[in-house]
Amino acid sequence: MSIKDNPKKRGRPYTGGRGTMIGVRLPPDQLAALDTWVAQQPRPLTRPQAIRLMVQAALTAEVEDE
Repeated sequence: MSIKDNPKKRGRPYTGGRGTMIGVRLPPDQLAALDTWVAQQPRPLTRPQAIRLMVQAALTAEVEDE
């Protein structure tokens, strides 16, 4: 019996093409604020998860007239 090579795939797992990838650069002060907010959450979050939650909250918030 021969040993089959099972090469491991490198990189991020395939997501099925869901969503559009958007790259965002944050200045150090905003990145530090994001990391502080993430650390205060009751469940562990990644930076991308945290940003998605913040965007969703902003999009569903009611805007007050000035």
